[in-house]
Amino acid sequence: MENKLYSKVLLVLVTIFLSTSYTNQLHLQSSHTHTLLRLKRLLNFPSILSSWNSNTDFCNTDSKASLTVVCYEETITQLHIVGETSTKLPKNFSIDSFFATLSRIPSLKVLTLVSLGLRGPLPGKIASLSSLEIVNMSSNFLHGTIPQELPLLSSLQALVLDNNMFDGHLPDWLDSFPLLTVLNLKRNLFNGSLPDSLSSLTNMRVLSLSGNRFNGSVPDLSRLVNLQVLELDDNGFGPNFPRICNKLVTCVLRNNKFRSSLPDNMSSYYQLERFDISDNAFVGPMQLELFSLPSITYLNISRNKLSGMLFENLSCNSVLEEVDLSSNLLSGKLPKCLVSNSDNRSFLYGGNCLEETNRNQNQHEQSFCHTEAIAVGIVPNERKKHKGVSKKVLSFAIVGGIFGGFALVALIFSIIRRKKGKSMMMMKNSQTKLISENAASGYTSKLITDAGYVSKTMNFGSVGLPPYRAFSLEEIMAATNNFDTTSFMGGEGSQGQMNRGQLKEGSLVAIRSVRLTKSYKTKDFMQHIEMISKFRHHHLVSVLGHCFEYYLDDANVRRIFIVFEYVPNGSLKSWISDRHYRKSLTWTQRIAAATGVAKGIQFLHTEIVPGVYSNNLKIADVLLDQNFVAKISSYNMPLLSKSPSFNKSVKSEDKSDIYDFGVILMELILGRTIKSRNVETLKDLLQASIISDDEARRSIIDSSIRDACLDQSLKTMMEICVRCLVKEMEDRPSIEDVLWNLQFASQVQDAWRGDSLSSDSSPLSPLPARRMNFH
Repeated sequence: MENKLYSKVLLVLVTIFLSTSYTNQLHLQSSHTHTLLRLKRLLNFPSILSSWNSNTDFCNTDSKASLTVVCYEETITQLHIVGETSTKLPKNFSIDSFFATLSRIPSLKVLTLVSLGLRGPLPGKIASLSSLEIVNMSSNFLHGTIPQELPLLSSLQALVLDNNMFDGHLPDWLDSFPLLTVLNLKRNLFNGSLPDSLSSLTNMRVLSLSGNRFNGSVPDLSRLVNLQVLELDDNGFGPNFPRICNKLVTCVLRNNKFRSSLPDNMSSYYQLERFDISDNAFVGPMQLELFSLPSITYLNISRNKLSGMLFENLSCNSVLEEVDLSSNLLSGKLPKCLVSNSDNRSFLYGGNCLEETNRNQNQHEQSFCHTEAIAVGIVPNERKKHKGVSKKVLSFAIVGGIFGGFALVALIFSIIRRKKGKSMMMMKNSQTKLISENAASGYTSKLITDAGYVSKTMNFGSVGLPPYRAFSLEEIMAATNNFDTTSFMGGEGSQGQMNRGQLKEGSLVAIRSVRLTKSYKTKDFMQHIEMISKFRHHHLVSVLGHCFEYYLDDANVRRIFIVFEYVPNGSLKSWISDRHYRKSLTWTQRIAAATGVAKGIQFLHTEIVPGVYSNNLKIADVLLDQNFVAKISSYNMPLLSKSPSFNKSVKSEDKSDIYDFGVILMELILGRTIKSRNVETLKDLLQASIISDDEARRSIIDSSIRDACLDQSLKTMMEICVRCLVKEMEDRPSIEDVLWNLQFASQVQDAWRGDSLSSDSSPLSPLPARRMNFH
């Protein structure tokens, strides 16, 4: 589990090199053949190399997981040898001679020498292999310090030296490797503090330093925005929780000397799957948001001094498999979401002060947690000063704290009741402002903030999505069955072809392939890939990853594959005007779909930097997932669009998306496909009906929802639509104004008993026998 993501990252790096390599049909240079055979002798003829002899065509042998030779033209670019853990070398083995021999293959880019019994200090001669990009020499007997010559490997992307006996401090010249993506030094004897140069390795994805003797504070790692795996367990780090980016997938700090509180922003760690801070001395309140993080599967905070109260109705992620809260200072009741699924989840909580019904995991008395929490809350230099405090004073402090807590709760409850009563009175007595009545975005924004009408897109944007990653070409081919015609979903031209696929773990995806006509190298796309990786939101068809296909004769990119989540319920258009399976969405579902599209637009405009505008939105490009959540499938993505809007942020482009949204809203209201030449006429029709009466409004809308929508809700939707379609861009509403009024339309509709009763019976309305036709 801990190495899963690390292995994926390393595999991706190796796959890139495999895909860019060209296996020449000619034999190797004779010098390289002799070098490989000499390496076999120096390694004492291991069984894994038994097939090598002077007649071996090394460039055309079958690759195995334990033995691979990759050639480009007449030179070796990759050498992978994985031996057995029992491999023993002769007593006269010389690590210097071995690397002196290896240096005769200067073309090597990838070098894997695992479990071969290599022993001795890593020679500085490794620097003569100046083309090296990936080095994996784990599970050997290498010792000593990292050689000073290593910075000469300026192209190094992955360095894996775990399970050896290296010692000493990490050098401060790690910033000599600007491309370093993986640094894995687990289970060695390194000591001392980490160098600040780690902070500058912004391409780092995996930093694994487990099982060493490091100590001191962890450098500021918040600039490592690509970091996904951080493993610092079994060291002496501390005392403060490290400063890290919130894109982590794995964070393991187990068995160190941390004794600070947890950061306040844990709720923003959307991609966090594994979080282990056990066996430390963390203090302060437990961050309850950890239970409900959208990707969390493993949570271990055991054997700390974390305090706070748990509640029965606490929410938690349904995929949370292992939870260990034992030996802390937690009180309150066991969350039902953790207890109810105990058959499929490992849940440990003993050694706290929790209330439980069956008492199968021992708990302390409540006073224990209160007393200990007060004690650990005193900073070290003050603890000595208060060491002589009497038990009586301490008792008064505890009792006073408890009564003070009750008083605070009572005060909060009183305020909530007062605000709730005032809110209900406002709903009854004051008319909610519509777009036509308030153009002051400042006032609208305040209402949005105060009432929480608009969800925080970034907080919940990537719920349920796996981490963004690079896919191998083999994965893409396997997922689409070599692009079998049955997988074709449509699309050609500059937007590329779209195919349905199924990944190895079973999840369905949509894969767009874009064929390139010019010569582009990987580095030409990295800025675009960084941008594409941000397109992940609850109301976008989110991007899961990418893959490059290369020309065989050079490193130029031939095709790019972009992997999207698969959305199963078809387009919004098919459920509105095409009448999917002769069913139609309810009015409540149409408001929800419109709100989803608006939230997707808001994300593109405000949460992507620079903002993404001019998205040419169409109702056919809005898809519905299994829960009928609307997702925008076509937006102004790099590589797929020639629009310049990524390089500049023009306010008018914001309003072009608002116009397109107005057309979509019109189609939701009228229940028919709208051609561009008819938009103005139909807008005038809606405008006239707004100032008319209820009967006039209902006479022009989709007949399938005519009797199921509250007039106030319908009128509000019509007003939004008309304002979005005005000719002057500056007069169109902001996306925040749109969202505010959509929320109002939804609220008044939900409060109407007639709709709630009709919609509860079925998520869809049956198609009526007759429909009104517009000419």
